Amino acid sequence: MTFTPLRLRAIGGESEKALFVNDAGRFFLGSSAFLDRMDLEQLSAGDLAFLRAGGHVVERGDALGAAAHARGVADRIARAGPLDYLILVPTLRCNLSCSYCQVSRVNENQGGHDWSDDTLHAVLALLDRLDAAHVKIEFQGGEPTLRPDLIRAVIDRCGRFERAEFVICTNLQRVDDEILALFDRPDVFVSTSLDGDLSTHTRNRTGTAEATSAFLGNLRMLAERHGPTKVSALPTIDPNNPPDIDALLDAYVDLGIDSVFLRPINYQGFARKRHAASREQGDGWRGYYESFVRRIIERNWADRGRVLEETYLSIALRRIFQPGSERHVDLRNPNPMGIDYVVIDHDGAVYPTDEARMLARSGVVDLSIGNVAEGWGGPTFDLLNANSTNQFDPDCKRCAYQPFCGRDLVDDLARYGRIDIQRRETAFCRRHLHLFDLAFRLVYSDDDAIRYSLARWLRLPGEPAAFGQRLA
Repeated sequence: MTFTPLRLRAIGGESEKALFVNDAGRFFLGSSAFLDRMDLEQLSAGDLAFLRAGGHVVERGDALGAAAHARGVADRIARAGPLDYLILVPTLRCNLSCSYCQVSRVNENQGGHDWSDDTLHAVLALLDRLDAAHVKIEFQGGEPTLRPDLIRAVIDRCGRFERAEFVICTNLQRVDDEILALFDRPDVFVSTSLDGDLSTHTRNRTGTAEATSAFLGNLRMLAERHGPTKVSALPTIDPNNPPDIDALLDAYVDLGIDSVFLRPINYQGFARKRHAASREQGDGWRGYYESFVRRIIERNWADRGRVLEETYLSIALRRIFQPGSERHVDLRNPNPMGIDYVVIDHDGAVYPTDEARMLARSGVVDLSIGNVAEGWGGPTFDLLNANSTNQFDPDCKRCAYQPFCGRDLVDDLARYGRIDIQRRETAFCRRHLHLFDLAFRLVYSDDDAIRYSLARWLRLPGEPAAFGQRLA
């Protein structure tokens, strides 16, 4: 028989036990006694039966078993399809000046930072050439609603697709009749930022209570007009001054929004100077994040009339239990760049990610891979894609979470100016080690409240007795 490679990780909360994960992402919790039996090569018949059933042992000559294991590994590997996801930046102008703006926006009345007619025509020509049957287009900025005409031109050009979905990322400061007509379309969704109660949001974003009241009024109007599935919101948290957890959750619950994508200040754009401490995410942030998740679990159990979730943890859980179902770029592996999604900036430059655009705007490094009129490719494109996987990194190869995790070259460049820093020394690695440690502690918890939330976050019917296998 042949053992599939097993990686170990102590996850805490389980005395003298370790998580075992193979390279297909199949896992179990093993006792110290099992570890001793493995070390002494004295596995029992029960041990071997358990390992065979879990896909951790393949008998010699078992072609079907070997193929099943290979398929499990393949399911974990991201495959880039045709270009079907575009992030479009019709303008870099904005009517706010948030202290942790990621893109170094320009003032609302500053000229020369919108698509030119030539850029618009090139974007529309690109849409005409796409081979995908379904497309998703996200309008970013600046504040994209300052140019509703450009948004409308793109939407009108997408009538030929079997399905087209549009997301307008907006600060919702002003919603006039023209903007509301766009929001009312069934294929348009709204993404915004809500940092908590009125005082927190005012401090972080708008600067005045009146501006925050206008924003909250527009957000509430849209949520009541279209229901919670139309609008998504996310807070940006200053780890040095985080909001009260219940106050933050109440702000979302009050608007009928159940999913909160909790994120710390991103070390991009203006935040690089104004929030220099955001370069690293310390124990304070990780403690706040875990407390946030556990408070959601408590609230879900106390009031089972609605289910709250932290979006990124739900994505991580789907990476564990539903391989191939998530295209989230932070966690897919490899993370192909400039292939199935691209960013087209206000000047027509094409970037592999939105964060790459931010780095160029901040003057850190130019990661543009071409322009929308002439296409993209070339040395930067090739170099990024040659290093877009964690498959061969020595730290990642030894990590139990490698089958579930990804790699973010742009984040490394933003924080450290290089991509060859040891994985375990990066903020990306520390963040995701904590994320998956937390996920597996929840998976192996016997607490009914935790199991209830896990089942709902994984969209499972009923209330499973347990999520993970154990070997004594």
